[in-house]
Amino acid sequence: MNLREDAAAVQDDLVRLRRALHQHPETGLDLPRTQEKVLAEIDGLGLEVTTGRRLSSVTAVLRGARPGPTVLLRGDMDALPVEERTGLDYASRTGTTMHACGHDLHTAMLAGAARLLASHRDRLAGDVVFMFQPGEEGFDGARLMVEDGVLDASGTRPVAAYAVHVLSAGHASGRFFTRGGPAMAASNVLTVTVRGAGGHGSMPHRAADPVPAACEMVTALQTWISRTFDVFDPVVLTVGSFHAGTKQNVIPESATFEATVRSFSPATQARLKDGTVELCRGIAAGHGLRVDAEFTELYPVTVNDAREAAFVERTVAELHGEERFEPMAHPLAGAEDFSRVLDEVPGAMTMLGAPPAGADPESSANNHSPHAAFDDAVLADGAALYARLALDRTAAGV
Repeated sequence: MNLREDAAAVQDDLVRLRRALHQHPETGLDLPRTQEKVLAEIDGLGLEVTTGRRLSSVTAVLRGARPGPTVLLRGDMDALPVEERTGLDYASRTGTTMHACGHDLHTAMLAGAARLLASHRDRLAGDVVFMFQPGEEGFDGARLMVEDGVLDASGTRPVAAYAVHVLSAGHASGRFFTRGGPAMAASNVLTVTVRGAGGHGSMPHRAADPVPAACEMVTALQTWISRTFDVFDPVVLTVGSFHAGTKQNVIPESATFEATVRSFSPATQARLKDGTVELCRGIAAGHGLRVDAEFTELYPVTVNDAREAAFVERTVAELHGEERFEPMAHPLAGAEDFSRVLDEVPGAMTMLGAPPAGADPESSANNHSPHAAFDDAVLADGAALYARLALDRTAAGV
């Protein structure tokens, strides 16, 4: 059995699927066209297929020829509300949504792994659950699938779970990397509305201006973080939205800002939840203003099991060569709802460099950019890795 050769033989089919998904992206939890394409792709493979009740998910179970443990493989399917500007001949046809994070590649690779494993069912000692997931981009689709029973789809809990995520910049195409322990950050949202009293810009003493107080909060949050948290357990807080007023000489009644807050340990996340809100309340009180401050927890820290991360490294080296693996020195500040799965079973999130062929990884457009582009050449390699992880991990037993 040569999984690399088998994967190379279906590469053209994976490219076709990936580009079809790319042309018709869907966002959120309801992905009917994407679900339809996935169901058509895995039809006839002898899988036990179920679809989600609350989201357009697809869960497929492959039963091996011999008894053994269960392994879960996950691929997310949703796109982003980004207007594509790549100029590709298979660019998004919607005009408002785009697969700017590479989930179309993830879906194609997972479908490819299903084909490879189905063709080698006689060598599979156990079961494989294929988790085709909507709603990774802020909708917590993994949590919904876990609640709907994806971890029990085969009848036994997985002994391991794996996911692969492509990056359009920062790493050479075809290079895999992961690490044990925290691999990606927890993601949270801080939403603040400062309320005062409107008035004329020439007479601020007759109003209660919320804008300076809101600005003070933005800068104070950065100082508070740098003086409160250990630099070796870092925090990233970025205010990406700030809105106030309608005209230069009108003091508005309110000012609102939103921040994304990233951290790498549960203890730090808990301190952030209380501390950011208290800081904003204190500043508002100092200005004689009212404030609504809310800290919303989105995704927990993505924590890779050390043994499973080491297993991924060995598998990449055996399958693709040692030069194709790069040690991951530090976790990424991006966040992932695959963390929901890893909170329940041991496993690993693995990154795969996929900037366009011939492009400089350091200057390529990053994930989530309207210019983000990916190398289709990695599809077969990703599918082969998924399949090899499932075959070897089920063979290893519990």
